[in-house]
Formats: sequence, structure tokens, C-alpha cells
Amino acid sequence: MVNMRKSYDAAFRAKVALEAVKEEKTLAELSSLYGVHGNQISRWKKQLLESLPDLFTDRRKKKDKQQEELIEELYRQIGQLKVELDWLKKKSLKLLS
Repeated sequence: MVNMRKSYDAAFRAKVALEAVKEEKTLAELSSLYGVHGNQISRWKKQLLESLPDLFTDRRKKKDKQQEELIEELYRQIGQLKVELDWLKKKSLKLLS
């Protein structure tokens, strides 16, 4: 079965949603102009309006900081494991000698 759904990139969805938020044209006009069903435009508009407050919070910075801390911890663990592996290799070579 062939998927008949159209796929729109994020930039296009944002552009159409922003036009809908401006309310300079009706949903019918936007639908005709961009070739997208009015219900879809309404969903994109709702999604845009719901996500806007997050742009002005520290939640993003907190998430970035948590990710940086996780990466640092993982690198620390990798370093520790490398030291342990090197030590085990040296010990096993001494035992085989």
C-alpha cells in the first residue's frame, strides 16, 4: 500500500503556522495558498502557540546543562575503564611471561 500523506518540513510548517497566528488571511485562504487542509493549519497554529512560552524559560538551558554534565560523566567513565583495561593488559602479559 502506498502512503498518500504529504510530508512538510519544519520550516514550511512554521511559516504557515505563523501566517495563521497573524490572522491576516482566513484559514480557507491559507489552505488555498499553501495547499494544506485548514484543520492541519489549525493544528500547526496550536502547536506553535503552545511551544512559544518554552522559548522564554530557563528549561532549555537546564536541559543543555544536564546534557553537558552527562557527557562529562560518560567521558570520565570511559577514561576510568581505559586505565583499568591498560592495567589488566599489563598484568596479563606479566602472568603469561
